[in-house]
Amino acid sequence: MKVAVSATGSTLDAAVDSRFGRCSAFVLVETDDMSYEVVENAAVGRAGGAGIRAGELLAHKGVRVLLTGNCGPNAYETLKAAGIDVFVGCHGTVAEAIRSYKLGQLQPASSPNVASHAGMGGGRR
Repeated sequence: MKVAVSATGSTLDAAVDSRFGRCSAFVLVETDDMSYEVVENAAVGRAGGAGIRAGELLAHKGVRVLLTGNCGPNAYETLKAAGIDVFVGCHGTVAEAIRSYKLGQLQPASSPNVASHAGMGGGRR
């Protein structure tokens, strides 16, 4: 299964970025064999709609699960509409987040966990 992790870098040792729509990159991990691909987040510098664009990118790449720190309402709705399960509150490295997911230690989010524009300094809910 293809799992995306919002990341601060381009390896499995990169830290999970707490921001979904404004992370610098997504590490897309195939959980069967831990192979991965890094996709730069072209939406990071957008004035608005970064989470929506990032969600569309992940859907286009065939992602089924997102592991991230925080996810706002517009991004959350985009991801859910694309059939992507969202897990928030993730931290540590990309590899650690994947391991926690595979061990069933994470719970899917039932709603966004931050307000709109939180990644732009708008604050937490």
